[in-house]
Amino acid sequence: MAFFRQYVAPFLIVLVFLVALVAVSSRIFLPTDMAAPAPVEESSPAKAVAPPSDSLADLPPSLSTLIRGLPDDVVVAERL
Repeated sequence: MAFFRQYVAPFLIVLVFLVALVAVSSRIFLPTDMAAPAPVEESSPAKAVAPPSDSLADLPPSLSTLIRGLPDDVVVAERL
């Protein structure tokens, strides 16, 4: 166990660091257009279609309030 802790683990850590250093440094040798970050395209958000509130599931009343939230109407709130 001491051999692994003193020799193998530090060697693996240094090896991973060197591989990462070579990968990052290799961008110097790429053509200019390939070394640039990828372009970001603006896209419109997809319109999410919310299911009707009654179609969620047959939930017990205790979970139904947690999923749908508290109603704004006081009269409806008193029924809960």
